[in-house]
Amino acid sequence: MLKDLYTIISSTQTRVTVKFTSQEHPIFQAHFPEYPILAGFLQIDVILNILNKQIKTIKYAKFIDHIYPNDIVTYEITDKDPYTLIKIFKDTKKISEIKYETK
Repeated sequence: MLKDLYTIISSTQTRVTVKFTSQEHPIFQAHFPEYPILAGFLQIDVILNILNKQIKTIKYAKFIDHIYPNDIVTYEITDKDPYTLIKIFKDTKKISEIKYETK
């Protein structure tokens, strides 16, 4: 499902920047054809896929703004046992925040 959805532009241990694909991707066609955005649960799936992690529990998830086709976003990763905090930015604007515990 995530195949070809994004390309990693840069990556460090605490920061990952990706560019999402065009609206022709099946994910954007499904959610929604007339107004393509990346579903919130997929925002979580993308970063877990990049970090090769599995979620045990989600403490909270806030989705403040949308991710559209061709958007470039940056994931900032902060690990504090037992939780990981991910802040998602588009340019300098925070658009999402997810705090979770991994398996």
